[in-house]
Amino acid sequence: MTPPPYVPGHHLLDGRTAVITAAAGAGIGGATARRFLEEGARVVIGDAHARRLREHAAALAAEFGDGKVAALPCDVTDEDQVNALLELAVERHGRLDIVVNNAGLGGTADLVEMTDEQWGKVLDVTLNGTFRCTRAALRRMRATGSGGVIVNNASVVGWRAQRGQAHYAAAKAGVMALTRCAAMEAAAYGVRVNAVSPSLALHPHLVKVTTPELLAELTEREAFGRHAEPWEVANVIVFLAGDYASYMTGETVSVSSQHA
Repeated sequence: MTPPPYVPGHHLLDGRTAVITAAAGAGIGGATARRFLEEGARVVIGDAHARRLREHAAALAAEFGDGKVAALPCDVTDEDQVNALLELAVERHGRLDIVVNNAGLGGTADLVEMTDEQWGKVLDVTLNGTFRCTRAALRRMRATGSGGVIVNNASVVGWRAQRGQAHYAAAKAGVMALTRCAAMEAAAYGVRVNAVSPSLALHPHLVKVTTPELLAELTEREAFGRHAEPWEVANVIVFLAGDYASYMTGETVSVSSQHA
């Protein structure tokens, strides 16, 4: 089954300022930056890969305008870099409306062979990084009193088992739990916190680190018999970030048939 036609923008995020982590390429973060721009938002993108970030930001700025796009290298394991990324949004645009926590790190290793370093690195980027960004965003949104939205990127492996993914699955299950707890605290100052849970959203960088056999196996599990396009996940992030989701908080939305 082929993907549906690309969905044009409908001004769902006009005038809003969004920060998106891990947004330097062809994956979900890069697709989200593009969809937000198409919906009228200004974006500040971060990524640990400075060269790819610079190139992607330049391409987006050429298409949507310099005033719409800003970028700053950001390693989400470093609190100072997280704060600098969010401060850039406030400095450039005077506000912070949306934060998309997309940064995550995977890997494949059977548990009995997994090292403390492998476990710790995946948890530090995927779960602790989401925590650092959520905490920094909530502090700023609480201080302004103007509300806001946080969308975290979880994964279906936070619900279901997959061999070799104990560290990643634990981290993504943690992201889901963090999302629920943060939502309960953030509601008092008008901030919504939700998550998306994709399955297989294929892009060139994923192909480089995943075997063809595993990609084929994961694709066969999908109800549509194909992988998701990154922009299809980004569309759900647009929905959660916009006003149509005004009464949704603490939810993890599966962008897949693999939620159980």
